[in-house]
Amino acid sequence: MRIEAADLDSPAFAALLAEHRSAMQATAPAESQHALNLDGLRQPHVRVWVLREGERLLGCGALQHLDDTHVEIKAMRTARDQQRRGVGKAMLAHLLSEARARGYARASLETGSMDYFAPARGLYAAAGFLPCGPFADYVDDPHSTYMTLAL
Repeated sequence: MRIEAADLDSPAFAALLAEHRSAMQATAPAESQHALNLDGLRQPHVRVWVLREGERLLGCGALQHLDDTHVEIKAMRTARDQQRRGVGKAMLAHLLSEARARGYARASLETGSMDYFAPARGLYAAAGFLPCGPFADYVDDPHSTYMTLAL
């Protein structure tokens, strides 16, 4: 497996992002869906990576700059047929390493509070993330769980 900068114009990446957004639509009301679309991922303050095995796209993740000390983890997705292979864990480790290398002091994230997102919350908790309140432009939402990690 290797991690590389994402090609946001790739059909495989667009399919993975569509799978991600479809899962959000199936589990949360529209106002509680915070996944970035392709335009959001193309912003200069967002960096996106993919994890591949050969040419196969296994997952993705992104960092969104919030301020000079704070970064948000976005677009974490493991392809449905690649789950339970360590893809999410590898991508999260990469994102945290990148955040530290870029000098951020804190990484935060928003994920769903529903049962569907329990594996994601477990992954983040195992990496040391702790529950926190809403950050950046987020507001209290019963469909969201907010987590943060001091780097």
